[in-house]
Amino acid sequence: MKHISLFACICLLTLQLFAQTTVKKTPQKAMNGVERPKLIVGIVVDQMRWDFLYRYSNRYSNNGFKRLLQEGFTCENAFIPYTPTVTAAGHACIYTGSVPAINGIVGNAWWDKFQKKSVYCSEDPSVKSVGSNNSNNGKMSPKNMLVTTIGDELRLATNFRSKVIGVALKDRGSILPAGHSANAAYWYDVNSGNWITSTYYMQELPKWVTDFNASKIVDKYYENGWNTLYPIETYTQSTADEKAYENKPFGVDQTKFPYQLKKFQGNIYSSIATTPFGNSMTFDIAKAALDNEQLGKGTETDMLCISLSSTDYVGHSFGPNSIETEDTYLRLDKDLGDFLNYLDAKVGKGQYTVFLSADHGVAHVPGFMQENKLPGGLFNDTEMQKQLNALTKEKFNVDKLIVSMYNYQVHLNNPLIDSLKLDKEAIIKTCIQHLEKQEAMAQVFEISEMMETPLPVKVKNMMANGFFPSRNGEIQMVLKPGYIDGNKTGTTHGLWAPYDAHIPMVFYGWGIKHGKTNKETYMMDIAPTITALLKIQMPSGSIGNVVEEVMK
Repeated sequence: MKHISLFACICLLTLQLFAQTTVKKTPQKAMNGVERPKLIVGIVVDQMRWDFLYRYSNRYSNNGFKRLLQEGFTCENAFIPYTPTVTAAGHACIYTGSVPAINGIVGNAWWDKFQKKSVYCSEDPSVKSVGSNNSNNGKMSPKNMLVTTIGDELRLATNFRSKVIGVALKDRGSILPAGHSANAAYWYDVNSGNWITSTYYMQELPKWVTDFNASKIVDKYYENGWNTLYPIETYTQSTADEKAYENKPFGVDQTKFPYQLKKFQGNIYSSIATTPFGNSMTFDIAKAALDNEQLGKGTETDMLCISLSSTDYVGHSFGPNSIETEDTYLRLDKDLGDFLNYLDAKVGKGQYTVFLSADHGVAHVPGFMQENKLPGGLFNDTEMQKQLNALTKEKFNVDKLIVSMYNYQVHLNNPLIDSLKLDKEAIIKTCIQHLEKQEAMAQVFEISEMMETPLPVKVKNMMANGFFPSRNGEIQMVLKPGYIDGNKTGTTHGLWAPYDAHIPMVFYGWGIKHGKTNKETYMMDIAPTITALLKIQMPSGSIGNVVEEVMK
């Protein structure tokens, strides 16, 4: 009798294992018979340096980052292939497989030579806000991005039956990944605490978004404030809690944990972004979109693009060595694990594919560098623009010859220079001579002479990949490693250096094998790899390569 019971148990266990294996391997068949996953999920962690995959790994659960690494495929030496390494350019590159020189997204904003004005990456005056009384927050679309995305090509391949939706606190983190033909992109309005969109996508919010906004989930996160997830003395990977070189985003009276957020309820909705709960809220609306739009439930593969912006806001304010950043990643790991479990339940384990990356890394706070006798310092582009304008006015007797210092470049007032028949080369030479004397400057040169300028090939290629003539300046500045364009508190990013350009690149789920590669790969390789997996055309500006090792 015992032998029969044992045999029955073995049979039952075998059947269960077979059933689980069958679920994992059952493909989603598109209407044309091509095997694809039910859902593609792109996750961009804003300002996540590669080392954050491991920096707090002894405190990560087995469900979040570790699950992706232990079951998925990681490209350990993935780099951004251009400068400047900033948010809009990163999101555009990941989803287009392209670079600013092709897709036109040369920064979060730029001076446009044709329009003769400053242009924000996703601004679109031709559309209106949907879901917000502040019209400017909703006047957004992907029109400034000049190429297609993964989602656009997926929609084209399925005759627009696939659904593509983007969500992020930042409009650019939602709009650019979702692409031109997306069904929707939703972003967070800091004035109202609502998730909004624009008339580019729809004339009114779906009921589920209206209901989500009505719940005022932001106030619920404010209720308990922000304290460390674990006892503060256990945060051994970080500096002391209170540092003079950290910002005070919650008020001058709040300089360390715990942070009281309840006072922001019902009136200040922007502060949520500089807490880990901004990421939690983004996952909340991602789940709501998954459920209400029935993503992964149709006959074709759908796509959900998620950008997690709070890591960037926290990093800018407190720096990568702060307790605030450590706590944000520990909480993000838990949120990520919860979201993966949610996908298992709603879509089915083995039925979806996830890729996780970052739009850029981050530099150490200069004050932290000095504290630890490491090289680094400050450069202030706003002050430098004033100096250059004063200098050129004195020499050429004309005011405001420099109109912008966007993206580590000097932009000249070309219409004024042309109308007055000034010597443009003499103006450029004057600016370069002044910039060369600055402590922060490693090199400065006229952009038209980039190919002749003695630079390491990798650095030169990154700058060339970031050059789009009508949206770039005349002079390129290259700061020394460790130097940032900023103030005495907080930090930023944007340079070619590894701390800004070395990013995570992890694939997981349907069609992905377990493993890793240490060969050099690039941010622009994500899009062609995913489109190869889906057996669809790569985006129209893609110049990346398929990472063949990723796929089964």
